[in-house]
Amino acid sequence: MTETLPFLKSMLSAPGLSGYEAPIAALIEQQWTPLANSVTRSRLGSLHALKAGSTSKKHSPPSIMIATHMDAIGLMVSQIVDGFLYLTAIGGVDPRVLPGTPVTVHASSGEDLYGVVVLPPANLLPDGEGHDAVGLKYLLVETGLTSGAVAKRVQVGDRVSFNTEPVELAGGCLGGHSLDNRASVAALTVCLQELQSRTHVWDVWAVASVQEEVSFAGAFTSAFELRPTIAVVVDVTFGKGAGAGGHKTFKLGKGVTLGIGASMHPFLYKRLKETAERVEIPVAQEAMPEASWTDADAIQLTAEGIPTMVIGIPLRYMHTPVEVVAMKDIQRAGRLLAEFAASLEADFAEKIVWE
Repeated sequence: MTETLPFLKSMLSAPGLSGYEAPIAALIEQQWTPLANSVTRSRLGSLHALKAGSTSKKHSPPSIMIATHMDAIGLMVSQIVDGFLYLTAIGGVDPRVLPGTPVTVHASSGEDLYGVVVLPPANLLPDGEGHDAVGLKYLLVETGLTSGAVAKRVQVGDRVSFNTEPVELAGGCLGGHSLDNRASVAALTVCLQELQSRTHVWDVWAVASVQEEVSFAGAFTSAFELRPTIAVVVDVTFGKGAGAGGHKTFKLGKGVTLGIGASMHPFLYKRLKETAERVEIPVAQEAMPEASWTDADAIQLTAEGIPTMVIGIPLRYMHTPVEVVAMKDIQRAGRLLAEFAASLEADFAEKIVWE
């Protein structure tokens, strides 16, 4: 955990909105390069790190693709009025907690401008709009610059990312923006670290995909390029908390989830569950009866079809600047991935049946 926490915090301090992932990609590439045989980028910018299996030099082995998306939700300038920036969402932003949030405007001038999300006084909003949570269309970014200075620097279409600092919380938890899905990137990094001392027959493709929050573009294209034998997607899922209970949420610090549904292959589910039980990693079943709303939905449908599975890391306050995860769940997810990859026999693919 001592190695994972600083890396994860550094990822939460780096921008990388959907479609604009270059800064976070550079950071992950630097971390993965010593852990892989090669690191390349797809035409759309997804990272592909190959940890070669023990039989790679003899023949072409089967491969597992472990996919985690590195892009994050955020904002875009939609209109500029008197030096104030109106906003539209990149991905599924929850606007209820945005007022007062520090942000960075990645200006067309090439500089980063620091600002804060503000809203007009309640009595100046249309009737009935100022009594509850205010919609995104009423929120603005204040940079402190004059209208003329803003006009010289900012254009419609410039990105706006959250600028809240990661915070270590009690109980081994971490809070911050973009933990969806950089918590999973951290887990995949733990997997690569674990595999440094493990023998594995299969090639392991570690993938940090782009544009999951808006289109699944990275998952579709990376799966098509790499053509893995099987795939495991790691993403966050809803954590239990105040006002968030029931069967659709999962306790932080109590392990990861295994998805069950149309996008998840039952044979892979069974093997992952058996692996978790063998190494005493707690897992919970997560019902995903239709779409999983993760990269798995794209990967499963690529080419002739790729058997795919989903692992979830519980997270509170999803799609806000103050998401929270338990570090031990990240460690467990990484170890489970490594144990699963190392357990794959040379003929495992021949055993896969949908039943």
